[in-house]
Amino acid sequence: MDKTKHIVIDARIRRSSTGRYADRLIEHLQKFDKKNKYTVLLAPGDAWSPTRRNFSTAVCRYKQFSFNPLEQFGFAWQLYRLKPDLVHFTMTQQPVLYFGKNVTTTHDLTMLRYSKPGRLPKWLHRVRMRAYRFLLWQSHRKAKIILVPSEYVGIEVKKHHLFVGRKIRVTLEASEPPVAEKAKSPEVLKPYLQSTNYELRFLLYVGSAFPHKNLKRLIKGFQTVREKQPDLQLVLAGKREQHSNRLEKWAEKNDLSENVIFTGFVSEPELKWLYENALAYVFPSLSEGFGLPGLEAMAHDCPVVSSDATCLPEIYGDAAHYFNPKSEHDIADAIKKVINNEKFRKDLIKKGRKQVNKYSWQKMAAQTLQTYEEALQ
Repeated sequence: MDKTKHIVIDARIRRSSTGRYADRLIEHLQKFDKKNKYTVLLAPGDAWSPTRRNFSTAVCRYKQFSFNPLEQFGFAWQLYRLKPDLVHFTMTQQPVLYFGKNVTTTHDLTMLRYSKPGRLPKWLHRVRMRAYRFLLWQSHRKAKIILVPSEYVGIEVKKHHLFVGRKIRVTLEASEPPVAEKAKSPEVLKPYLQSTNYELRFLLYVGSAFPHKNLKRLIKGFQTVREKQPDLQLVLAGKREQHSNRLEKWAEKNDLSENVIFTGFVSEPELKWLYENALAYVFPSLSEGFGLPGLEAMAHDCPVVSSDATCLPEIYGDAAHYFNPKSEHDIADAIKKVINNEKFRKDLIKKGRKQVNKYSWQKMAAQTLQTYEEALQ
């Protein structure tokens, strides 16, 4: 790019779990591009501020995912008023009425497979999903380039929309450094785990409780492991919301809640303690686009026992021990092998240290800048 260009980045998801990608992108882009002008769109109340003069922010008051015609029109109008040379939508959802040059990130196609009606009537859910499929199709049709976080997602997107073949670019994400490295203090704090067990032995899961995370099978598999290790506990760490509340009630109703601890939100010092003291991190997900939590566990020397679904073997390589996520017995057997075989456990930890070094947020940002340059040609 010879002349200065104006690039708008839709980072409204920055404060969500999916938003870590957008947050690290805008953080590291500032290190690479000191020439072009950037406007970063933030959700109301987001206090993020840039460190470079060529970056500025603007509040976008429209919902991240809305079929409301007024919101669709309003968001498109805001983009047109900014007069960008290129817009980067960090989620696939974008206004139907915006037709300017854009780059779109598609994290995965999980919603197409595992979305459920929830509180909506079934007929309304079907209408909603048809609208979502249309928006996904149109987003991919309009995009100059489609960014995906793994080869697996790229292949899936190509299967779903045959016309995107030449548009796909893989920009691998990365793990977080150990929490102590990014915290203001290297403090380690044991969280309150509602346990009377002084010598706490536990398995760990960190993240949401969405249905595709497959936590019901994890709980059932864990109970099988406990038959010969009754002191073992399962810690499910993540903020409380409707899915985690439903899961907790389900576990209690089915007499599966013994030694299962729902922590709710944990602070960074508490999260560091959990990673460093867990016997293993267990990731039973049925569908992922990249699988950041497992890499974060590896960064803290926590061995990973993982589902073999979707992209996870691609991302974790030989640094995880895999299981069939649809088999409770396979989950239990995989956990047993890791926690009962100290040599195998240490070998996974060693491989995990090497695996996390293959990924870099800086590299991801540099590759994304290259796609901007390609799209603007």
